[in-house]
Amino acid sequence: MPIYEYQCDKCGHVTEALRSMAQADAPIACEGCGAGKTKRRQSEFAAVGSKPGGSSAPSTGGCGRCGGPHGSCGM
Repeated sequence: MPIYEYQCDKCGHVTEALRSMAQADAPIACEGCGAGKTKRRQSEFAAVGSKPGGSSAPSTGGCGRCGGPHGSCGM
């Protein structure tokens, strides 16, 4: 089952939930304030691959967050 992220319309808190694809768009109670007004949001992820010689780096060649060529953006 995939992990989905939901953002609360009331307080802005982001809640993660392991749910079936059939339940993906159903609202879920906010972990921050308990309100039931959440919406599924686009999840962010970083892909990491191996380079010859055993080192690892993001597959985009830079920061996994902003895609910058000089590593972590510090966000």
